[in-house]
Amino acid sequence: MSRGVKKIDLPKFEDRRGNLSFIEGGRHIPFDIRRAYWIYDVPGGQYRGGHAYRTQQEFIVALSGSFELVVRDARGRTERYFLNRSYYGIYIPALTWRQLTDFSTNSLALVLSSGAFDESDYIYDFDEYKKLSL
Repeated sequence: MSRGVKKIDLPKFEDRRGNLSFIEGGRHIPFDIRRAYWIYDVPGGQYRGGHAYRTQQEFIVALSGSFELVVRDARGRTERYFLNRSYYGIYIPALTWRQLTDFSTNSLALVLSSGAFDESDYIYDFDEYKKLSL
């Protein structure tokens, strides 16, 4: 079902001073990074996302805490990814419906995108998404 959604492990360097991970666009993820944003202080029971993009690709990482990423295809099949470590993330290609849920206290989700913000790239209606995806 995934249509290209995949977990990507990031470089992780460990020593007595702590751990370090990093992301390079076009090397660790399959696009150049044009925008970065983060999601935090999400009240209990709330979600983020609930849409797809026409052209933009994203990579989502839990920098702190945990949350669940739910992706759906046009037939309504779902896949769930639990993110709680900063050394891996989930790649989401264009035309993938996504929603982030179950944020833990003090969670921080980093989202890297292949494009600048463009309201016309968003698909908020699932029926419209199905028409474009099937």
